[in-house]
Amino acid sequence: MDIRPLHSEADYEAALKEIERYFDEEPALGTPEADRFDLLALVIADYEAKHWRIDPPDPIDAIKYRMEQQGYGQRDLAALLGSRSRASEILSGKRPLTMEMAWKLNREWGIPAESLIRPPTR
Repeated sequence: MDIRPLHSEADYEAALKEIERYFDEEPALGTPEADRFDLLALVIADYEAKHWRIDPPDPIDAIKYRMEQQGYGQRDLAALLGSRSRASEILSGKRPLTMEMAWKLNREWGIPAESLIRPPTR
């Protein structure tokens, strides 16, 4: 099988070229080709995570994005967090999220916790 960790940009490019052939014709599950595809995807993802890490968004941006995505308004956020003024202060960056607020936003709205617990960039 000869799949190794990727240590350079050249290794990465070669792995991308190798995996491309599986995009048009996906291998059948349980075959050696399917195993090769899975391993290539893993080493590519590992290399990308190490070299081009994407930080989670700012908590306020994450909340606003979810609100836009789901058609929620400030009233919906207020209902979740307990008051309109609290929702307004959160969205304006005047009040930080508490762990309880972050937990509710994660549980109820599905916002990733890693976005909610990082310090705001504002």
